[in-house]
Amino acid sequence: MTSRGGYLGLWRTVPRELLFLFLAFPISIVGFGLTVGLFSAGVGTIVTFFIGVVLIIGCLYLARGFGTVQLALLDVSGRPVIERPEWQDARARTGFFGWVRAVLGNGHYWLYLLHVMIIDFIVTTITWTITVTWVAIGLGGVTAWFWELLLGEDTDFYFSSYLLPGVQNAPLADVLILFAVGVVALATLPLVTRGLVTVHWFIARGVLGAWRSDALQREVISLNASRGAAQSAEGHSLRRLERDIHDGPQQRLVRLQMDLAAAERQLDADPERARGLIAEAMQQSRDALEELRALSRGFAPPILLDRGLVAALESAAVRSTVPTRIVDDLPEGLELPQETQRNAYFVASEALVNAAKHSGATDVEVRVGVREGWLDIVVTDDGHGGAVTLPGHGIAGLEERLHGLGGTLEVQSPEGGPTIVSAHLPVA
Repeated sequence: MTSRGGYLGLWRTVPRELLFLFLAFPISIVGFGLTVGLFSAGVGTIVTFFIGVVLIIGCLYLARGFGTVQLALLDVSGRPVIERPEWQDARARTGFFGWVRAVLGNGHYWLYLLHVMIIDFIVTTITWTITVTWVAIGLGGVTAWFWELLLGEDTDFYFSSYLLPGVQNAPLADVLILFAVGVVALATLPLVTRGLVTVHWFIARGVLGAWRSDALQREVISLNASRGAAQSAEGHSLRRLERDIHDGPQQRLVRLQMDLAAAERQLDADPERARGLIAEAMQQSRDALEELRALSRGFAPPILLDRGLVAALESAAVRSTVPTRIVDDLPEGLELPQETQRNAYFVASEALVNAAKHSGATDVEVRVGVREGWLDIVVTDDGHGGAVTLPGHGIAGLEERLHGLGGTLEVQSPEGGPTIVSAHLPVA
């Protein structure tokens, strides 16, 4: 057996490498001609500003296209994928001049233009010439005997008579020498194609690939988006809390105050009536206390702080109006950060509330596990499905909250069910 990294392993990519080397040259010629023409026209008309700038920008976009084709061909050739640059620029959305600044101020465009107009044209011409010559020598050498038999031309010149003075059969010696050279050329073809494509790959990685600053810029954009999502989710939670307090405990406390005031007025004139009002007030106070407790559970119930996430979810399952079971797939002894547990509990409890209110489910399963640095919360119900994301409602609020934490939310809810809500939160 031969390992994938051995000599025979090199032959696996030879067809794709030859495809790249043969296609790269005509593509490079076309790119060179078009970009040189456009860029020259743009520079020549730059005094008019508008026409010149538009032509130069068109040339930059064209160079970007040819550079992208080069990267795609390198991917096909079997070389490691080169990370693409970051092309998005917020300035492009501020109008025409913002777009001009975004394009002309992006160094990747100019590097792509340099690659297409100069670097790739020179390198591809050299590698294409070497490839064609090597393949021609290899195929021509191993088939020289065939052409000798087919054509049968008489000649007085045999190079073997100069290489090997005194050779008895010069035509046969020529064929054998050419065959040996052809075999050597074909035997080394995988090394040649791999080397030539690798040269292109290294150049492309340095000129056409992404910069480290691109990754940093994407991280900054992601963090800004996460911060905005977190602020939006927090605002949504506060508005919902305000609405729930107004519609629940606040109304009961107002009713409590009214009942106590009425009881006070009836205390001397009608004691029995006063006792009835006081009993109603006590019931209102108990209901208000229960609603306040229910609201507090959505944030951080004491059991979560004392006994952890699984125990808190089991407590939530007991209180749920739909039969709910908790499946604990967490590794034994794992200690999750308190903030991660709190957010995971909030997501799971919100999903349970949604299932109880809207799904018509008769059974709910909450599965908790850890996978490659992520905490997974999967809530599955056997309801009628059809859950959709509406701005300002439960699922949208969960998405915003998780986005703000660097996590993700997936909802699968076909008509007829089941509904599967999968939340993924970073553990660290």
